Amino acid sequence: MKEGIHPKYGKCEVRCACGETFETGSILESITVDICSKCHPFYTGRQKLVDTGGRVDKFKRRMDRAKKSV
Repeated sequence: MKEGIHPKYGKCEVRCACGETFETGSILESITVDICSKCHPFYTGRQKLVDTGGRVDKFKRRMDRAKKSV
């Protein structure tokens, strides 16, 4: 590898919105995430709608229009 062109890789603390924190490797010192493996519906088995910018409502409205037109 060439010297001096690669970013410094080190430990990184990841913080989730649910309060969970864990350590990983990254070029960043800290990362904030919305969903982690402790609170994601796939891993917990609980259904939870995560709506960013009204996308879930927009999808439901589009599906209702599609059902009415059939």
